[in-house]
Amino acid sequence: MPKAYWIAHVDVRDPERYKDYVTTAKPAFEKYGAKFLARGGTYEAMEGRGRGRNVVIEFPSLQAARDCYNSADYQAAKAIRQTVADAEMVIVEGYDG
Repeated sequence: MPKAYWIAHVDVRDPERYKDYVTTAKPAFEKYGAKFLARGGTYEAMEGRGRGRNVVIEFPSLQAARDCYNSADYQAAKAIRQTVADAEMVIVEGYDG
């Protein structure tokens, strides 16, 4: 079964309050087996619009990635994030070839 990834591009408007999002999201990430591959850090926008924070999170499966996003724990965190940051996020199934 292929792994899956959350890929998020985020502009944080309120860094202090964004910490509340991170803390609130942590139980969901732990429950669904999330592994952070990239979390902020230096980046280069090669094409298109770049955002200040780029995150790649690996999950054991597409279902786990979906379940994490739809969980009550993550939805509570998302409500915080949406008040303090602008983001685009996709869930991508990994290649298992």
